[in-house]
Amino acid sequence: MNKQRMIEEIEKYRGKLVRFKYNGSRNQIEEFYGTIENTYNSIFTIKIKDSNSIKSFSYNDVINKTLQIFI
Repeated sequence: MNKQRMIEEIEKYRGKLVRFKYNGSRNQIEEFYGTIENTYNSIFTIKIKDSNSIKSFSYNDVINKTLQIFI
């Protein structure tokens, strides 16, 4: 899957509550629910449910399966 197609797919779910699974450094796995807030050319932002924090990820994180999105 290329980057442009990934941007289009993520844009479809903007504003909806989605489950995410992030495989961070040293195999630390973090699962959370959040809403896709904004999409930009290189990154997209997620507002974490039940928190005021916002995380940003690149589209390559999804393509490389570092970040998994469960709709």
